[in-house]
Amino acid sequence: MDYIKAIILGIVEGLTEFLPVSSTGHMILVADLLNFTGERAKTFEVVVQLGAVLAVFVLYFKRFIGFLKFDFSKGAGLNAIHIALGMIPAGVMGVLLHGLIKQYLFGTTTVLIALIAGGVLMIAAEQYQKRHVPSAETVDDITYKQAFGIGIFQILALWSGFSRSGSTISGGIFMGTSQKAAADFTFILSVPMMLGATGVDLYKSRDLLVPEDYGLFLLGLVVSFVVGLIAVVTFINLIKKLKLSWFAYYRFGLAAIFFLFLM
Repeated sequence: MDYIKAIILGIVEGLTEFLPVSSTGHMILVADLLNFTGERAKTFEVVVQLGAVLAVFVLYFKRFIGFLKFDFSKGAGLNAIHIALGMIPAGVMGVLLHGLIKQYLFGTTTVLIALIAGGVLMIAAEQYQKRHVPSAETVDDITYKQAFGIGIFQILALWSGFSRSGSTISGGIFMGTSQKAAADFTFILSVPMMLGATGVDLYKSRDLLVPEDYGLFLLGLVVSFVVGLIAVVTFINLIKKLKLSWFAYYRFGLAAIFFLFLM
């Protein structure tokens, strides 16, 4: 049964990682329904996210190789400094508050609250977008200041259920980027952020990793990778074009359904 649960959670992760609806929130809620909880489940949730992130790395491979050129000249577009600035705020806070986050922000109730809070932020960003002309139409137009500002908004994603893509896309809009540019930056930024977060989490949870679970974790990772590849290609244009409020209303509906179920 655990292997069936791993497949289900891998599919959920792969489908939701790239939509502003919170993949972690979905996995926590679905895992609760499947009765797959506890420290072992929390570690599994981190590992399975890595599969979806690797899908982004494969699809944006040329862009990541380009960062190795370290071309910081004017007009060169997005570079490694942008990525570093986008990572620093959430990276520092994640390391400092790792224990508190795992203890207090990975529960079903906190996820439901985060789904609503994140939806409100997205609606606010959409309203802001209607009244302001973006200064960065594409991801290569993003400035260092905007990259750092988006990184600050990404701190909200440490709250499970808030959504990494939801917080960064909304943050990008508030910082003056188009929704398209913010979405591209979000996908690219997710790779080093999730690799770092997974590494830290696995190191701190190393005592919970036992050989008997390796197959289970690997299965979930592979499923999320395959589904993630399909999802990125399918959803990437969807996220750039659809109104953020549509995703927000979905989040509200999901929170209401699970709240009623739990009651």
